[in-house]
Amino acid sequence: MNKLRTLLVKIFSPLIICVSILLLIYTFYKSEFYWDGLKRDYYSIYYILSSLLFLFSIISFYLSSKIKEYIVIAGFSLIFSMYIFEGYLTYKNSHYLKIKDKKAIYEKITNKKYDTRTQIEVFEDLKKTEKKVSVKVSPKNWFSNNFSIAPLSSVSNAKTVYGNENGYYFIYLSDRYGFNNPDKEWDSNNIEYFLVGDSFVHGANVNRPDDIASILRNLSNKSVLNLGYSGNGPLIQYAALREYLNEDVKKVLWFYFEDNDFIDLNEEIKSKILNNYLKDLKFSQNLMSKQQQIDDMVNNLVEKGSKGEHLKFVKLYNTRTKLLKKKEVEKIIKITQPPVFKEIMKLAKKLVDKNKSELYFIYLPSYNRYSTNYDNVNYDLVKKTINELKIPFIDIHKNVFLKQENPLKLFPFEMYGHYNEMGYKLIANNVYNLTKGLNE
Repeated sequence: MNKLRTLLVKIFSPLIICVSILLLIYTFYKSEFYWDGLKRDYYSIYYILSSLLFLFSIISFYLSSKIKEYIVIAGFSLIFSMYIFEGYLTYKNSHYLKIKDKKAIYEKITNKKYDTRTQIEVFEDLKKTEKKVSVKVSPKNWFSNNFSIAPLSSVSNAKTVYGNENGYYFIYLSDRYGFNNPDKEWDSNNIEYFLVGDSFVHGANVNRPDDIASILRNLSNKSVLNLGYSGNGPLIQYAALREYLNEDVKKVLWFYFEDNDFIDLNEEIKSKILNNYLKDLKFSQNLMSKQQQIDDMVNNLVEKGSKGEHLKFVKLYNTRTKLLKKKEVEKIIKITQPPVFKEIMKLAKKLVDKNKSELYFIYLPSYNRYSTNYDNVNYDLVKKTINELKIPFIDIHKNVFLKQENPLKLFPFEMYGHYNEMGYKLIANNVYNLTKGLNE
């Protein structure tokens, strides 16, 4: 032990300088090459830490052996403590611990067994019986300009695993373009509704026929196409219209979620590919003809992701998430409507009008609005913008949630998350009643 300590003291300064340089190079690679500068805000803390470590390594050459020995002991103690804390957080945030209360409530109410498997376990189980299986992969994974295209969907014709908030897994068979639709919907020449939005429109976390698109399909008895996907913001939604909207669509439903749409938009506008949709009205990635390429990209990412799960502990994933969580919450509260939002909505309206379709804007409220004193600062701003553009504004907050004695009943187990079956049903009914034609 003494020999090891002596060795570490001897190589202390060269070792620290090498570690700091490697950390700086890795941070630079991830920030400037892998993400092409799109996530500099996220990596800024790592730039600072690696720079400080480098500065300290220079100073350490002038420290006495005794001080270096104390630093080595303190360093090992710190690292050991961090991994102890990471172990605690891993246990605390474990899948099984997080579903403990939900499981008890669900099984008491339904007399059914709560599906306690993790997403990866469900994925691996499905692979034993299904030919084509995937997990949901958000379009925001392709913002980096290292990719030749930025897919707006996922793997086509695949059993796709999403998540579990309601006691069972949201699993769907994707259509020919990787969205959550029965594939036959694309063959219809009379599409009543065309939906764009994020995870709430995607269907999280309920199965057909309890998602918004399926309910609208049943209410109207007509075809409905759902292009919603987890993590989408306004620019991706506009890009989806540009890539997939066709002349057979009667009504376009644009869903806006108050908690994170502007956070997503501020990330989306950093993408060169997505910016092309704003700069050039003739720009297209021709994604409908590139589905095989999209399938390959997503499958490769899923394979890498499943391997990366095992490295979370080594990389102190939970500790870093804990430290950055407060910063993310502050982001939600403070972010205001970006100027580009109005431009996007103006372009969307122009595109839909040109297609001789009708555009409706649906405002979706978050759990935070009813569980705390939180009130989204953009509520009035968004409403003003949409009204100025003369787009019909459907306010789900006022039309649905405020009419409930307890709005939290529309969330799984009254806990933070997406809406439950009843929540989606009430929303879809309200949207249908406000958008149906006179003859329906």
